[in-house]
Amino acid sequence: MSNQSEHKLQLPELLTMLVSDNLVTRDDADMLIAKHKLQRLDLHPLVVIAEHAFKSSQPPNKILTIEALTEWLAKRVKLDYLHIDPLKIDFSSVTDLMSNDYAGRFFILPLEMNENEVVVATAEPYLRDWEKVVKHISRKEIRRVVSSPLDIKRYLAEFYNLAKSVKSAAKNSSANSSSGASFEQLVELGKSKNTFDANDQHIVHIVDWLWQYAFDQRASDIHIEPRREFGLIRFRIDGVLHQVHQLPMAVITAMTSRIKILGRMDVMEKRRPQDGRIKTRTTEGQEVELRLSTLPTAFGEKLVMRIFDPEVLVRDFSELGFSYDDDTRWQQMTQRPNGIILVTGPTGSGKTTTL
Repeated sequence: MSNQSEHKLQLPELLTMLVSDNLVTRDDADMLIAKHKLQRLDLHPLVVIAEHAFKSSQPPNKILTIEALTEWLAKRVKLDYLHIDPLKIDFSSVTDLMSNDYAGRFFILPLEMNENEVVVATAEPYLRDWEKVVKHISRKEIRRVVSSPLDIKRYLAEFYNLAKSVKSAAKNSSANSSSGASFEQLVELGKSKNTFDANDQHIVHIVDWLWQYAFDQRASDIHIEPRREFGLIRFRIDGVLHQVHQLPMAVITAMTSRIKILGRMDVMEKRRPQDGRIKTRTTEGQEVELRLSTLPTAFGEKLVMRIFDPEVLVRDFSELGFSYDDDTRWQQMTQRPNGIILVTGPTGSGKTTTL
């Protein structure tokens, strides 16, 4: 690494390395170089190679996916490989470290900042000019990791756009930030006429992102929970609640109002539980139903959204997790002419889906 000059990865360079490691044949490499020259694709070379789905020349001859190639590159340049998990990233804090333009210029993405170091993902291990600048600004050590260029490109846009929307929404609501975020404050400020703009474009963007993010993570529930000074967003994934993000209360309140409007609930009523529902569509065109429940708490309304995927209705028992023995026992019981079968379990365990 120390002998490498500052440069972006090039397709011939990567293919030469893959050939020398006996992962790609020389014929395949030459074919791809010739084809790439004609197409002039403005893509990261790892993406170009992955799109051709070469089989590794090394046993067990697995397909060289983008993740496999990225992991190989990390070992080649003696850096750690990291698959980016958005659930573990506090986008609000890491995006404060550098601007979107600066991160995009070097194709890097800050992932974590603790007391001692800053963890930065890169798909360009030979670009290092940024390190001294970030080290000087953060006054921390820099730990580089190699991540998929597709993930870096996706989350660069997603994290920075979301952080911008959150900051803008919080700024727009700052004048009204004490207008009823909690019942403790409502005792004194109940006559305030200030309201949050639930139709603010930044709030619309944040709510749209929240739903799409939940669909991508295959969450069964979304929890929006107010606290005294901030609010939490949590997803239930495979039965376990994961904290996703922590947002200013001004933003949380506006998000809750936006969702209540879409669910045809009474936006002004915040002191009693309410129920509603929303039908929406994913980016893939799949229709999804959200069932909403609000509950008053000491610091404002808690909102829970249960996600109902209509696709589960056409799955068989094996896809729902039934073992062969369980499936056999179930079929025997349901074919009996009389009797009763009790299907029990906590909320979200799959009772309705099974029936």
